[in-house]
Amino acid sequence: MTPTEPAPIRILLADDHALVRRGVRLILDREPDLEVVAEAGDGAEAVALARAQDVDLAVLDVSMPRLTGLQATRDLAALKPGLRILMLTMHDNEQYFFQALKAGACGYVLKSVADRDLVAACRAAMRDEPFLYPGAVTALIRNYLDRARNGEQTSDHVLTAREEEVLKLVAEGHSSKEIAQTLVISVKTVHRHRANLLGKLGLHDRLQLTRYAIRAGLIEA
Repeated sequence: MTPTEPAPIRILLADDHALVRRGVRLILDREPDLEVVAEAGDGAEAVALARAQDVDLAVLDVSMPRLTGLQATRDLAALKPGLRILMLTMHDNEQYFFQALKAGACGYVLKSVADRDLVAACRAAMRDEPFLYPGAVTALIRNYLDRARNGEQTSDHVLTAREEEVLKLVAEGHSSKEIAQTLVISVKTVHRHRANLLGKLGLHDRLQLTRYAIRAGLIEA
């Protein structure tokens, strides 16, 4: 690595099957910007390693002994709020998918297509962008429509029209300056709207705003 090259993304990999870990590590370590620096065989070990080591991204299997990937995700999100977490699973299952998002994961990757999707998911996570496989996007939309048809009150009703505009642009990846130019408002006003959005929705960062915008149908994933 030359002085001008950024340090690789430091990854914690957790799966209770050694052969799976080996295969996933081969996929990740062949990329110059990705480096597996720690491996765990269960969720509890993953949490302990994240506590002891400096890692940027955790890739966790959903089904593991001691602590499952979902339980470990909740613990890691509380322990290290800046840590990005991807779920790696064999389950193309809406229940697991929604639980993973709720726990704090920023992406959901199927093992069956890990060789195709995992590297892109890791890079997306570090850009604060969610990574969802196509079936997961369909599940999000169906869930939202089902709640709307059932007359369930959704939290997007509390947003003003301007806040929805700002939310959509934030979720699409625009900078505060770009949003200000698009909406013909000041950057300070953009920051105020963003703070109001986080407060009203009980969210903490851009990634969570993007998840919300997808669920609310404001943007396409």
